[in-house]
Amino acid sequence: MKKFIIPIMIVAIIVALFEQVSAEKNVYIMVVAIVIFMIGMMQLSAKTPSKNQDKENENV
Repeated sequence: MKKFIIPIMIVAIIVALFEQVSAEKNVYIMVVAIVIFMIGMMQLSAKTPSKNQDKENENV
């Protein structure tokens, strides 16, 4: 799954950067690229463990 998400996020970043530099800026393309990047970041960060995971296990 990670091998699928990371390239899509990189493409979204590149599209957003090229759209920012272009003479005629399209806001919708920028918004879609940012949304794709944020969704990818949420999916990647959901798999990292919490800092408080050890404390929660001690309380049980």
